[in-house]
Amino acid sequence: MNLQRQRPAQIPIDTMRDTDGRLVGLTIDCGLGVISTSSNTWLVAVDGSGHSQHAVAEAIRLATKMKDCTLHVVNVQHWMSKEAAESDLMNQGLAATDDAWALLDKAGIPWCLHIVMGEAADSIVALADTLGCHGVVIGSRGLGAAENLLVGSVAYKVIHLSRIAVLVVR
Repeated sequence: MNLQRQRPAQIPIDTMRDTDGRLVGLTIDCGLGVISTSSNTWLVAVDGSGHSQHAVAEAIRLATKMKDCTLHVVNVQHWMSKEAAESDLMNQGLAATDDAWALLDKAGIPWCLHIVMGEAADSIVALADTLGCHGVVIGSRGLGAAENLLVGSVAYKVIHLSRIAVLVVR
């Protein structure tokens, strides 16, 4: 992971807060500009794992073949305290998406980054619904193999919760 890469300023264009005022999500424009209302919008789930990198690469491949395709990337962080969210949410999300950022920049595809707190599958499906996505691209396995044994994979949960297409990439 190369955190030294020079990026445009990561100033959120939107933030979300819960009823207690805790920061629970933020959006960073990565060249997309005004949030697109394209009917061909895809959400790519990224957790920093190699499998999520494969999902990003597949989303890039699909986006270059599709007309008027908009990509949104989501990283879901575990719940944090109000104080931790203010100081750590953005940094942890940026660190987890650093390699995805490099692939998307190299491809020259404009995109938008969403960093949210919550349960991964629920948050991914909720954001896809909010954005009006056509589909979700997700890696088959992410970080935390032990958790997958106990709870089940995030990809599996997204497939069962989603009302839109879900592309699972190995």
